[in-house]
Amino acid sequence: MLEKEYRTYLKLEKGLSIHSVDAYLMDYQRLKEYADKHGIDVVHASFDDLQAFVFDTFKDIASVRTQARLVAGLHSFYRFLLYHNYIEQDPSELIETPKKELHLPDVLSVEEIDRMIAQIDMSKSESHRNRAIIEMLYGSGLRVSELVNLRLSDMYLQEGYMRIIGKGNKQRLVPVSPVAVEWFEYWLQDRNALDIKPEAIDIAFLNRYGRQLTRAMIFTIIKTLAREAGIQKTISPHTLRHSFATHLLQNGADLRIIQQLLGHESISTTEIYTHVDIHDLREAVLKYHPENR
Repeated sequence: MLEKEYRTYLKLEKGLSIHSVDAYLMDYQRLKEYADKHGIDVVHASFDDLQAFVFDTFKDIASVRTQARLVAGLHSFYRFLLYHNYIEQDPSELIETPKKELHLPDVLSVEEIDRMIAQIDMSKSESHRNRAIIEMLYGSGLRVSELVNLRLSDMYLQEGYMRIIGKGNKQRLVPVSPVAVEWFEYWLQDRNALDIKPEAIDIAFLNRYGRQLTRAMIFTIIKTLAREAGIQKTISPHTLRHSFATHLLQNGADLRIIQQLLGHESISTTEIYTHVDIHDLREAVLKYHPENR
C-alpha cells in the first residue's frame, strides 16, 4: 500500500519520468529489505538507522554517482512521508550526498557528425526520418525521451520552434534549424504514406509499422551510424546533445542561453560544458605548444 502511494507521488505529484520512478522505487526496495532484515520500521526509521543503511549499502557500490542517487532516493522517500503526514520530522535530512565525480562526456566534432550523416543510405525508406532525427538531436539538443515523445501538434515549423515537454513535465520552446525543418518535411511525406496506428497519429517519429519509435531504436540508429563512420568513441543519442551544447559554448554562446535550450533546472548542470571546453584547451596546449612536443 505504501509503495503504491509512493509511486503515485513520484509520478503525479513530482512529475518524474517512468525511468526515474523505477529508480526511486528500487532504492525504496533496497531500504525496505535492509529495514526488514534488521527489525526496523521503515516509516519511523531514525537518522542512525539510515546512516547505518547508507554505510552498509555503500560497501557494495563503487560508483559515487550511484551512491549519490541512492541518497537522493532516501531524501525523496522521507519527503514523501513528511508531505503525507506519516512522520513529523525527516530523519534523512542530515544524510549527506557524496560528491559526484566529474564526468566529461564524449563530444563529436562537426566532421565526425558529417561522417555519420554520410552513412545514411538515402535509397532506404527510413533515410529521411533518420536524417531528421540526427538534425533534431544535434541541431536542437533534445534528450532522446523528448525526441520519441515529440508531437506534431507541438511543432511550429513555419515559425522555426518546437514546444518540448522535458523532465518533470516542464515545457520550453526550442528553435529548429532550417536544415532540420527541411529534412523533417521530407520525412513527413514518407510518414503520410504509412499505416499509422490511432495512438500514434500525433507522434512525430514513427517506425515502419506506424507506431511510436522507442528509445532503444534511436540508440540503435545512432550507434550503427557511428560504427559505420569509423568513430571509436562511446556514442549514444545523448552524445549529440553534448555536442550541441559544447559547440555552442565554443562559438561564444552564453551559458544561460545554453541552460535554457537544454532545459536544465540548475546552471550548475550546464557548467559541465565549461569543463569540457577547458579540457579541450588543455589538450590543445599539450599538443601544440613547443615546450610539450
